[in-house]
Amino acid sequence: MVNYKDLGLVNTREMFAKAIKGGYAIPAFNFNNMEQMQAIIKAAVETKSPVILQVSKGARQYANATLLRYMAQGAVEYAKELGCAHPEIVLHLDHGDTFETCKSCIDSGFSSVMIDGSHLPYEENVALTKKVVEYAHQFDVTVEGELGVLAGVEDEVSAEHHTYTDPEEVIDFATRTGCDSLAISIGTSHGAYKFTPEQCHIDPVTGVMVPPPLAFEVLDAVMEKLPGFPIVLHGSSSVPQEEVETINKFGGNLKAAIGIPEEWLRKAATSAVCKINIDSDSRLAMTAAIRKTFAEKPAEFDPRKYLGPARDNMEKLYKHKIINVLGSDNKLAK
Repeated sequence: MVNYKDLGLVNTREMFAKAIKGGYAIPAFNFNNMEQMQAIIKAAVETKSPVILQVSKGARQYANATLLRYMAQGAVEYAKELGCAHPEIVLHLDHGDTFETCKSCIDSGFSSVMIDGSHLPYEENVALTKKVVEYAHQFDVTVEGELGVLAGVEDEVSAEHHTYTDPEEVIDFATRTGCDSLAISIGTSHGAYKFTPEQCHIDPVTGVMVPPPLAFEVLDAVMEKLPGFPIVLHGSSSVPQEEVETINKFGGNLKAAIGIPEEWLRKAATSAVCKINIDSDSRLAMTAAIRKTFAEKPAEFDPRKYLGPARDNMEKLYKHKIINVLGSDNKLAK
C-alpha cells in the first residue's frame, strides 16, 4: 500500500471547493508518457495553477503502473525544482470501470479515482460507486462518479449516443454514494470526432463549422438540485483547427474533426463545473509538431529532436487552456 501523501500529491477536495467559489475550473490533463507529463507540470508551474494528472486504464497499461507512480512522485519534485514550493498535483484515475481497477490505483498511490458506472442500470451504478467510495475514503482518496453517458471514443471508453444527465437523479445519487464530485453529460463527447457534419452548422460570418450547443439548462438544473457540489465535464477538448490543419498539411488525414468551442467551456468554468477534462487537444498538438518535424527534416531520427518540439507545443497548449479557458492561473494556495 502506497499512500499518495507520501508521494507529495493532494486529493481534489480543497481545490474543488476553492474553484467553485472562485469561478474557475481545475485542468485535468491526460498523460501517457514523460513528454506529456513534463509539459503539463511546466505549464502548471509557470501559470501558478493547481493541476490534475489524469491516467486512463489504457494509459496505465501502456506506461506501467509502477512507472506511473514514480512519474507522479517525480512530477511533484520537478515542480519544486522549477520553483513551485507547494505544488498542488492530483494523480487521478480517469474512467475506472471496476472496483478492482479503482482499488489497485488507490493502493498504488493515486489521490483521486473515477468510477464510471454510467453504462450500468441506475441501481448498479449507485452500488458500484458506493463500494468504491467506502474503500477510497478510508485513505482520504476522493471519488468522482458519473451520471449520463457521453458519446464518442477515447481509449477504452466508447458510446455511439449521449444521454443527458437526469437532474432528478443527482440528489439521490450523490447522497447514497457519498461521491466527492459528479461527472455529468450535457453534450460534450470524447475524442477528436465529437460531432458529425450533419449535427453542425456553418457560421455565416466566419465560415467555421459550429457544433450543436451544450445543454446548459441541464447543468443549471443539476446545480439547483446540488448547490455547491463539484461538477465535472468530460470530453471537453476543443480540437484546435490550427493543429488539425498542420497534421493534414504534413500527411495526416483528419476529416471533420471538431471540438467544443472554448467560450462554452469558459462559461461552464465560471459555474459549479470545477474540473474540465482535456485529452485529445494535447494528442493533436503532439502529433502536429512531430509530423511537421518529420516533413521538414526527413533525415532526423533522434527522438529528442522531434519529441522536444512536441513537448513545447503541448506546453503552449496547456498554458493557453489554463489561462484563457479554465481561469486557474495564479490559484495556488501558496
